[in-house]
Amino acid sequence: MINYKDIIKRNPNKRFGKPCVRNTRISVYDVLSWLASGMNNEGIINDFPELNIDDIKACLAYAADREHKLQHAS
Repeated sequence: MINYKDIIKRNPNKRFGKPCVRNTRISVYDVLSWLASGMNNEGIINDFPELNIDDIKACLAYAADREHKLQHAS
């Protein structure tokens, strides 16, 4: 699994502190929503050239890690 901690950042001054890709305003939620709506990696990168495949993988890894932590917190 990719180490998302080098890519996903929180900045309280951007997007109300939501986890975003590097220094962009693109949130993990945005990327996951695009994937869920049927966009593929190539389509996302074409529409948002500031992203790359590792950024998309980092969003997925972040979501997987968060889900894992939520399951073990119960």
